[in-house]
Amino acid sequence: MAFVAKEFRHILRDRRTLLILFGMPVMQVLLFGFVLTNEIKNAAIAVLDPSKDTESIALTNKLISSGYFHLEQYLVSAEELEPAFRKGKIKMAIIFPDNFAVSLNEPSSLSRPAATIQLLGDASDPNTATTLINYSNAIIADYQREKFPILYPQSPQIKTETRMRYNPEQKSVFNFVPGVMTMILMLVSAMMTSVTIAKEKELGTMEVLLVSPLKPIQIILGKTAPYLALSFLNAAVVVVLGIFVFGMPMHGSLLFLAAECVLYMFVALSLGIFISTRAKDQMTAMFMSALGLLMPTMLLSGFLFPRESMPWLLQMIGTVIPATWFNTIIKGVMIKGVGPDVLWQQTLALGGMALFFLTLSMKNFKDRLE
Repeated sequence: MAFVAKEFRHILRDRRTLLILFGMPVMQVLLFGFVLTNEIKNAAIAVLDPSKDTESIALTNKLISSGYFHLEQYLVSAEELEPAFRKGKIKMAIIFPDNFAVSLNEPSSLSRPAATIQLLGDASDPNTATTLINYSNAIIADYQREKFPILYPQSPQIKTETRMRYNPEQKSVFNFVPGVMTMILMLVSAMMTSVTIAKEKELGTMEVLLVSPLKPIQIILGKTAPYLALSFLNAAVVVVLGIFVFGMPMHGSLLFLAAECVLYMFVALSLGIFISTRAKDQMTAMFMSALGLLMPTMLLSGFLFPRESMPWLLQMIGTVIPATWFNTIIKGVMIKGVGPDVLWQQTLALGGMALFFLTLSMKNFKDRLE
């Protein structure tokens, strides 16, 4: 019993062990509980309504009031559709025909078909696009059921036409190839960098480096340069496999994509260096990397689960995760063919993160072991 009591005291004194025992399960339950859901809420949509009559306005209000959508933009013309999709402002667009109320209230026949509504989904994320289209069809069907309880469903007065932009075949690989690239670059760049510098501390060889003529910035660059090269090689392999094996498109500039990959890897390396300056051994560095980088990248960046369905707090946390911005950049360049004129905000965000974490790392990096 005395030996058991001693072990309890050792465990209670070790904050790292307590964090693993109690902190990680609580965090995982909370994250998976809030994030693991197929339901999408507050998805940004645009409406093109040339008729602007009572019926089209009523149907639009019914769609918005469902909680699944929020109206991001009222379009004036069809020419505004492409810029809205390319900039990533909207996930879906609803296009009403002219004189929608007249077409709806006149009985449909062979000579006069039912009123047609177009639903355009951004299929660069095929799962989200399919879900939003299904939501829309269900709400439109419910609207018809309320307005024409006798005619519907034998004679529907509204017909929906669905189109998927950027990914007509709705291939899931269009979502997973960018996500896998984001994960691999973060794993190799950040986690391996944090572990290798912590390993020098743990083995005591950091003292040899610190007393050498090398400056701290040279030590950091020397330790991270190989991982930067290997990460870039991994990125190239993923892109080649995605294009030639899985049929991923490459509509944008390959040079611009390569520059964005280097910037993202630099952010990840800066994070790895920062973690290594705070960790005293490899286990701590691995734990901090997995808990602070790997899990948020998987769950909160929009790779596996739509960010629109997450609570406000988790969405805010997601905005400070580099993968959230990089995932948008990859899809924008490869699938939509956009460039710096559209993705400058995401690029600026990654550049700011890289500068911030590198400055923080250099401040924490000591010339001597404490």
